[in-house]
Amino acid sequence: MSQKSVLITGASSGFGRLTAELFAREGWRTFATMRGVSSSNAAPAAELRKAGVDVVELDVTSDASVAAAASIVAGEAGALDVLVNNAGVAAFGIQEAFTPSAVERLYATNVFGPLRVNRAFLPAMRERGSGLVVYVSSVVVRIVNPFGGVYASSKWALEALAEASSYELAPFGIEIAIVEPGAFPTDILGKVGTVDDLERAASYGEFARIADTAPARIAARAVGNDPADVAQTIFRLAAAPPGQRPLRSVVPPSAAVETINATLAPIQHGLVSSLGVDALVPKTLVTQL
Repeated sequence: MSQKSVLITGASSGFGRLTAELFAREGWRTFATMRGVSSSNAAPAAELRKAGVDVVELDVTSDASVAAAASIVAGEAGALDVLVNNAGVAAFGIQEAFTPSAVERLYATNVFGPLRVNRAFLPAMRERGSGLVVYVSSVVVRIVNPFGGVYASSKWALEALAEASSYELAPFGIEIAIVEPGAFPTDILGKVGTVDDLERAASYGEFARIADTAPARIAARAVGNDPADVAQTIFRLAAAPPGQRPLRSVVPPSAAVETINATLAPIQHGLVSSLGVDALVPKTLVTQL
């Protein structure tokens, strides 16, 4: 059998790096993508190469960068077996204190980035007639907290795109899997964005100071959670036989989120059926690996 291939975006640290290292250990042709391969991320890039990973420059917010990376991967491995949309950024704070331009920058990575990457890599996967696209989302899609509306809305948008594509790509043999992590002690906690209109935030008084503590509260919930569990979940999804991959996987298990997922799945199924396109409904709705 030929060596299977996977590409992971945002692989310089956190879930992305752990996932790239795991796939490489398991014998996959692994493409870890990131910005600043020769500059800001030169160190992690070198370490990944030592682990047998192919490191490729890719900025999900740039058409030219994504196209260049897609050309490199196509020349090296042809159509991907698995595409992992992992690159993302987080920001917390009072919604009114985020300017539209700040929200646009967050959406540029979390929403438009995966759209751009998919457009680059899906044609070859569709032509071959098989593959898996994994989206790293968040439990905030199902449980919304104060001060998390901007970030959560980007992940809600991501999951809407992902679930819709699960129907659209099914006729081409391509499956979709959404991974919903909770809080984990990864580098993203040290890079959490905040509001950019400080004067507007200050007008909220004491409430604004409560908002400022949101990242610390999230970090507290992350204690004890192992980021490698997310990488393991992504790998299990990739290794599972076609037709046996759940649409959503929650890591670590959360009864609240899993109940919401299980409740909404048959409703979604019924809505799609009512449109007369039952054949497009994935056989797997919401189960856990």
